[in-house]
Amino acid sequence: MSDAQAGGQYVAEFIDGPLEGDFERRALVGGKPEKRVGMVAAVDGLESLFWYDAVDERTVGSELRVRFRFDADDSDPVEFDEDDND
Repeated sequence: MSDAQAGGQYVAEFIDGPLEGDFERRALVGGKPEKRVGMVAAVDGLESLFWYDAVDERTVGSELRVRFRFDADDSDPVEFDEDDND
């Protein structure tokens, strides 16, 4: 178990959607990273709920990192241009 896992944390990396490029330190749940996270963020002054699903995990140095992909179908609707985020 890495130092990050022993400390009960991991780093979530949001790879697309409205939170693309954001990172967040999160607590392990039952010793494991979450498979799905809900994130609240303001878009054009409105709070919206965005759902993200884990796609893979890796250890960087001693830190556990999990990449999350945006689930547009289950998230609040927003004007989001995929072409601007390639």
